[in-house]
Amino acid sequence: MRAHIDLPLVVDRSSPVPLAVQVGGQLREAMRTGALKDGERLPSTRGLAALLGVSRTVVTDAYQQLYAEGWLDGRHGSGTYVAEGTSGHPEGPAVGAVPAARTVPASRPRPDGLIDLRPGRPWVHDHDRAAWRRAWRSAGDLPLDDAPDPYGRPELRELLAEHLRRARAVPVGAGDVMVTRGTGNGLDLIAATLLGPGARAGVEEPGYRKARTVFAGRGAQIVPCPVDDQGVIVEALPDDLRVLYTTPAHQYPVGGRLPIPRRERLLAWARRTGAMIVEDDYDAEFRYDVAPLPALYGLDPARVVLLGTLSKSLSPDVGVGWLVAAGPLLDRVARRREELTDRTPGPVQAAVATMLARGDLDRHLRRTRLEYARRRAAIVEALGPLVHGDTAGLHVMIEVPAAALPGLVERARERGVLLDATDRHHHGPPRVHGLVLGYGSVSLADVRRGCEVIRELISPVPGA
Repeated sequence: MRAHIDLPLVVDRSSPVPLAVQVGGQLREAMRTGALKDGERLPSTRGLAALLGVSRTVVTDAYQQLYAEGWLDGRHGSGTYVAEGTSGHPEGPAVGAVPAARTVPASRPRPDGLIDLRPGRPWVHDHDRAAWRRAWRSAGDLPLDDAPDPYGRPELRELLAEHLRRARAVPVGAGDVMVTRGTGNGLDLIAATLLGPGARAGVEEPGYRKARTVFAGRGAQIVPCPVDDQGVIVEALPDDLRVLYTTPAHQYPVGGRLPIPRRERLLAWARRTGAMIVEDDYDAEFRYDVAPLPALYGLDPARVVLLGTLSKSLSPDVGVGWLVAAGPLLDRVARRREELTDRTPGPVQAAVATMLARGDLDRHLRRTRLEYARRRAAIVEALGPLVHGDTAGLHVMIEVPAAALPGLVERARERGVLLDATDRHHHGPPRVHGLVLGYGSVSLADVRRGCEVIRELISPVPGA
């Protein structure tokens, strides 16, 4: 590494191009041409901001975008570096050699340069790499298990129970917790245990598509259950549902929070009809300007199964979640799980347990809450009264007239912004029309640029 890096950066305040974009573009070009070499350390955000005479936020936004694109590599506690395999590559960061006989496609293609405001993914670029490596070293010291426990590793179950008591005020013990591979896995285990061909399973309308897919895969008949801006409408629920899937903490995709009186009516409906409620707590760790509402499970453990995941709080790549249920039902699920030879890998469980035990996950959550709050505030500032469901989670909904949606999505793409319309979240004909904006996986600068494009495109739309 060179002892000193001469960064020929210039910012033009008279240019219409945002300062963060100018800084990021010049750094990107320096890496493309090889002026910045692999492994070289960049100045701190504070130092570069002082050098350029700009705010620290400008440099932070530029660095975050380059992190997201793979140009930079952050080493926790030691600075920001040019990622290996990037310098001198005009086409962008190298992704490593792949044998010619086998190519590995991207799991979710994103054309280069587009701002992806579709929901569903968290920010994974600022995690504590030292903590991550420490967790895996600890997992590697453990012996392999020849008979994995279908409930999960006892130490992780205890730590997850403690996490739920602390973060969600759920009165739960380790004996009520099963370690899953995520929400989808937990949902499938419940479906395999409680549903069968012809059983009627309710899913919010609009709602989470994968829940419909999982239930249908177990032979269930899908029953769309309408929602309003607060969540599922209890009075519209039929009495013959075996299972109801719901997202009361932050309805997906509309964004409402189910109020206490409606929660009580929902539980009364479940007790009267014998239905089991599946509560997906998928992004409940992220709340803004509001106090948490009690989980449905805590109000009636006999009638509710609680699902959670680290996919939003840490990364989908971790593949760990939890299923919380009353003892008899949890035992039924465990027996069914053994029949299906389904399990959560032990080393992954051990690594997550280390992160929980050392407080690494809590520290990560505190950092990301602040970052997500900034992005959410930028959306509210830019789009104002059009925003729904901004009190929690990693997405909001923007209400738009139905006729304008298809053209709006295409025009936004032409402007470099990928959007998601509510239409695809319906089982039947769309009844809620708008955009679902995810802000988890993009930088603050991209959130702001994306909102500018949306505001410009919807301003001439009548009724918007």
